[in-house]
Amino acid sequence: MNKVFSALLIATFLVVDISKADDLSPESVEGARTISTETAKLFFDKGYLFLDVRGLNDYRMGHIPGAYHLSVKSDFDEQKLSAIVKKDQSVVIYCNGTSCLGSSIAIEKAIGWGWASVFYYREGIKDWSSKGYPVFAIGP
Repeated sequence: MNKVFSALLIATFLVVDISKADDLSPESVEGARTISTETAKLFFDKGYLFLDVRGLNDYRMGHIPGAYHLSVKSDFDEQKLSAIVKKDQSVVIYCNGTSCLGSSIAIEKAIGWGWASVFYYREGIKDWSSKGYPVFAIGP
């Protein structure tokens, strides 16, 4: 009985571990450079363009100051992206962090459309704000 319970417990942990892994964003996206929060802050200070691909409500609740918004789920397309950033310009794309797949999806699309200087800020707004970096919110 004890062995059966132990085996079930171990199996449960393995299933939970595997399901959590599926929810994590990839560590890298082919064609883009993955950057840390510290590098994102350096790029912010240098005036790089940032693109927030979360939903509009998340964006309104708080985003990196000056970041443009295009929700990967509703309005992210080549035409709208090109209205924000030229294909040869650098752009930092982010979402909610390692549990958000939006930035990696958006980056894959942008690279497929020909954007050449894309930075994948995988840690996203959650890590940015946890470091005490500025966040801008729109209204209540």
